Amino acid sequence: MDPQRILTPAEAADALSGTAFAHAGDRLEGAYRTADFASAVRLLDAVATVADELDHHPDVRVGWGAIAFELSSHDAGGVTARDLELAGRIQALADAQGARPRD
Repeated sequence: MDPQRILTPAEAADALSGTAFAHAGDRLEGAYRTADFASAVRLLDAVATVADELDHHPDVRVGWGAIAFELSSHDAGGVTARDLELAGRIQALADAQGARPRD
């Protein structure tokens, strides 16, 4: 699969199933509840390591007991396979740290 090809919501649906992420226009959005601010920052720290490894970095909002991510391949103008990979890795880290999808 071409890593620069923009994916439709239907093409991304299977990969996003079971994650906190949803396809929203030209990006993926995912948000989690954490036990407290420090837990949210620990999750961010783990995600930062993975993002650097993948050379693909999310936009992030952190607050007390909450963290939210926006993923988009800005160079391609939408959601690509790189975003799906990062979303899956973020979900695995969130699961390992006990973070739960935010309603």
